[in-house]
Amino acid sequence: MTHEEWTLRLSYAETACKNGYNNEANIIVDQLLALLQALPEVNSDFLKSTAVEMLARSLVRLASTNLTRNDTASTLLFATPGLRLADELGNEQVQADLLNMIGIVYRSQEEYHLALEYMQKALVINTKLGNQRMMAGNFHNIGDMYEHFSEYALALDYLQSALKINEDLDNNSWAALNLARIALVYSRLQEYDQALEYYEQARALHAELGNQSEEVAILTNMSLVYHGLKDFMRALELLHQALSIAQSTGSRRHTADIYINIGSMYSSLSEFTTSLEYIHQALAIFKEIDVPSGIAVSCGAIGEVYANGDFEGYNPENAEEYLFQSIGIFEQSGDKQQLYALHNSLASMYEREKRWEEFAVHFKKYHTLEKEVMSNESRKIAERYIRERQDAEREKTLAVERALSQATSTILANILPQTITERLVKGEKKIANTHEHVSVLFIDIVGFTQLSAQLSAHELIDLLDLVFTRFDMICKKHGLEKIKTIGDAYMAVCGAPVSCDNHAERVALAALEMLEDFPIGRDFSTNIDLGFRIGLHSGSVVAGIIGENKYSYDMWGDAVNTASRMESHGEKDKIHVSEEFMKKLLMVNGEWLIYDADNFSSLTINHLPLTIIPRGEMHIKGKGMMKTYFLEQSI
Repeated sequence: MTHEEWTLRLSYAETACKNGYNNEANIIVDQLLALLQALPEVNSDFLKSTAVEMLARSLVRLASTNLTRNDTASTLLFATPGLRLADELGNEQVQADLLNMIGIVYRSQEEYHLALEYMQKALVINTKLGNQRMMAGNFHNIGDMYEHFSEYALALDYLQSALKINEDLDNNSWAALNLARIALVYSRLQEYDQALEYYEQARALHAELGNQSEEVAILTNMSLVYHGLKDFMRALELLHQALSIAQSTGSRRHTADIYINIGSMYSSLSEFTTSLEYIHQALAIFKEIDVPSGIAVSCGAIGEVYANGDFEGYNPENAEEYLFQSIGIFEQSGDKQQLYALHNSLASMYEREKRWEEFAVHFKKYHTLEKEVMSNESRKIAERYIRERQDAEREKTLAVERALSQATSTILANILPQTITERLVKGEKKIANTHEHVSVLFIDIVGFTQLSAQLSAHELIDLLDLVFTRFDMICKKHGLEKIKTIGDAYMAVCGAPVSCDNHAERVALAALEMLEDFPIGRDFSTNIDLGFRIGLHSGSVVAGIIGENKYSYDMWGDAVNTASRMESHGEKDKIHVSEEFMKKLLMVNGEWLIYDADNFSSLTINHLPLTIIPRGEMHIKGKGMMKTYFLEQSI
């Protein structure tokens, strides 16, 4: 067979597939696969390896076409031989594309463990190849799987990784999906404010892109947040908006999802008969379109209504029937979030019925699953990824003003460390503590005076807000406490008010990240070329609250002054550190991590390669002669 004949047959197969004739396309593919066995390694026209390569890439397109149509059976029909050929060729990009598609198929078929396995294999290959766009898709899909398994810490890690890549690539359609899924995780963790913030960002992006179907999903999920906040009327309002869109687009799956949620809202409003009507409609649709997870959710919701003692139709037998049916499906799929709620409903009903043995069994299962789902690790990761909003400084000022009349820990938490807030709320008037072991960071914008003369007042504030909000996020990520901003200077500390053994390491990692390039994200009237000087020092400080009307947490002492001197005596885009800081960073139990403290070359801290450059002794204003160093990330 000639190269032209081979190409023509592949073209016929792809055209047939696009027109919906998968049987014809499959016949051609089978014929070509058979011909490969008889094709010589070398002939007068083209190499066998070329024929294999062409067929493998064609199978990727055939599988992709069917995946777009949600024809999962046909997707696997073409992806499976395509993967075998890609393995034979060693074509890693084709392998990754097909592994990802197969993973998506298994996810749609609710074979979640298999889906995760294929998606992780695809991510490994795409990471090796440096394919950022595909990596972002893999990160999102894997995060989606971990959310399903209630592994929320892992889910957030993967979803935030996807979001960062898509934002860097200006891929707004995928960024919107990332934001919505992150919001769902926060909702599961009952971090409702953060969930709503992410949902609103996702909804705004989808509105720009005109994605009506995605807006339906977001409105539905936002209603669950308001349900958690017990604002049932707002939840119903959003659900009816979503239902109107879903019905106009003919999406039965979305319509069924919405019916379940409307039923749940009416149940919360004690309108149980109306609730059952909506949920039974959802169950009928899910059975018709064969969605096991939807059937499970519907059965669980019906069972919970029958198990509710306030329902005049309270019926333990019906409740057991539906709840156990739901549990059976979710045990197969591994959805812990759903399971712990179902076991809780059974336990509550058995307690009401005084069926104590059964109560004990299900209460134990509920308690065990709840601990797994709402783990401390997941909450810590969630807190780590809570984004600083661009109007953080404005909100902080408003929080202080409200604190004059409300002195509550919730308000004060926006402007003060949590431990300080708790002490103020308990009635302490003056707070002052000595912290012996801290690391202090000062960072200053180089050339800010000249830059400020070229910008309008609004632009200047916008630029500072953009820069300092980024610093806030980095500090929160690495466990630093922001102390204050002074003009274009920013001060933070680690080790106070809460002590921390690795304070120098955390501050070093934060400083390195602050120097990384980042997109400005908007246009200014003049070119913005930001440079920073950073100074670090370790020592002791005195910290506390000053003032009686507008509280401010501040710190004083030689460590603060020396860190400031390190910054002012530093250089643009460099981290200038004292010898005391180096000792805290590089000594453990009194011994240096590297052999010669005066002849640094390179080292690794928290998997990050660093270079230390001795600067020698120099005169520092107010301190005299000091031995200092530059700290930078190894290339």
